[in-house]
Amino acid sequence: MRRIPPAFWFLAPALLPIALFFGVPVIGALGLSFTDFDIYALGDSSRLRVVGAGNYGRLLEDPLFWTALRNTLYFVLLGGVLSVAVSLGAALLVNHRRVRCKGFFRSVYFMPVVTTLVAVAVVWRYLYHPRYGLLNYALGFFGIDPIDWLGDPRWAMPAIILMAIWKNFGFNMIIFIAGLQNIPERLYEAATLDGANGWQQFRYITLPMLAPTFLFVALITMIGYFQLFAEPYVMTQGGPSNSTLSVVLLMYQEGFRWWNMGYAAAVAFVLFALILAASLLQLRLRSAS
Repeated sequence: MRRIPPAFWFLAPALLPIALFFGVPVIGALGLSFTDFDIYALGDSSRLRVVGAGNYGRLLEDPLFWTALRNTLYFVLLGGVLSVAVSLGAALLVNHRRVRCKGFFRSVYFMPVVTTLVAVAVVWRYLYHPRYGLLNYALGFFGIDPIDWLGDPRWAMPAIILMAIWKNFGFNMIIFIAGLQNIPERLYEAATLDGANGWQQFRYITLPMLAPTFLFVALITMIGYFQLFAEPYVMTQGGPSNSTLSVVLLMYQEGFRWWNMGYAAAVAFVLFALILAASLLQLRLRSAS
């Protein structure tokens, strides 16, 4: 009989609640996605029918799902890239040797991260107000007409992306700072002696040495942005004209507004498959480079 490693007994108290409160619900939700479970099945079990892959087939034929997926990918690709870029820029500025009060700036830039997302979304909704919003008030100084940021389908998603970048860049900034501080200073000193300028040092020292940090930041940013929900839920309710409808918001509406729990579970597992595929793709590209 194979001996159980002692480490297992130390991990068991933590693994058991995870298996009970995470693993079991996930398995239950997967089974739910193969049924047509709705609110009426709670009182009448005969209304619960197994439909197999019917929910997934219906999902692929649903134009609303493709709209939500397109919006989510737009948010992930544009918002994710800009968020990582802003985070790196802030980290480089805060970590610069000539900057004083580094702890103060790190704290200020990190404050939006610990602020409640719903509260931030409510504040930004007022900043985007077409008549009284501070942003349109500032644009007025340059002679630019007011923009209906959250009421125009062309501007609604960019407005949410801008708010999300402001809310989240501080977290990645701290990670980038940790990566920058792990780069040996002697590399920059040697490059300076060889006549390398600031851009060359950034291109040939900073970026290659930050490659593992970039991979981690890209993965966590992508996974978080794929789960876009609170911003459109609070600010636009998925409008106007479904221009900010995300996959998670669609899942919420199907499950808790229309009580199509089986269909909502199918949406959740399709989203899981997309996140898994995108994560594996990033890891494969990183290992191939």
